[in-house]
Amino acid sequence: MNTLQILFTVSMAAWFLSEFLYKNMLKSTKSDKKDKDKSTLNILWLAIPFSIGASIILSYNTKLPIIKADWIMYVGELFIILGIVLRFIIIRSLGKYFTVDVTIREDHKIKKEGFYKYVRHPSYALSLLTSLGLGLYLNNWWSLFFAFIPPFLAFAYRIKVEELALVEQFGDEYIEYRKNTKKIIPFIY
Repeated sequence: MNTLQILFTVSMAAWFLSEFLYKNMLKSTKSDKKDKDKSTLNILWLAIPFSIGASIILSYNTKLPIIKADWIMYVGELFIILGIVLRFIIIRSLGKYFTVDVTIREDHKIKKEGFYKYVRHPSYALSLLTSLGLGLYLNNWWSLFFAFIPPFLAFAYRIKVEELALVEQFGDEYIEYRKNTKKIIPFIY
């Protein structure tokens, strides 16, 4: 294996391990309003592993390169690493308010600074950046599609569910915040 392949293998292991730890360590507690999730966590845990597996299998079984150049693999690996590291930073910045299931904490506040000044769901955006990186690293149109689209659809549903809970909890404050920010891509979407 060359250095890039080793880095890819390590980053994929780090991605899986970090998501596994988040899922098991950052759940809501008994005192939280946790009836809001609508199975979005389960949907994400089906969509993301499916997308990873399908994109890797397709990269070996279909030859439909995005570009005939190795640099795309480096860009993909950079996106994977940035997505993992920046998502960790985002989760840490939310502190006790971050849970893997849609939850409103007793003293919950809307975070509006840092990344949240530009996007309402930076954790999801960075997870999608990691998925995009996987598709680019594999350098296959089918892999790119399957690496990105299933998680995107799962996150789109989760955002809808989460924003309903946030509007219910914070009303006009969240509606106003929503008017001034994008969902996951700064200045665009």
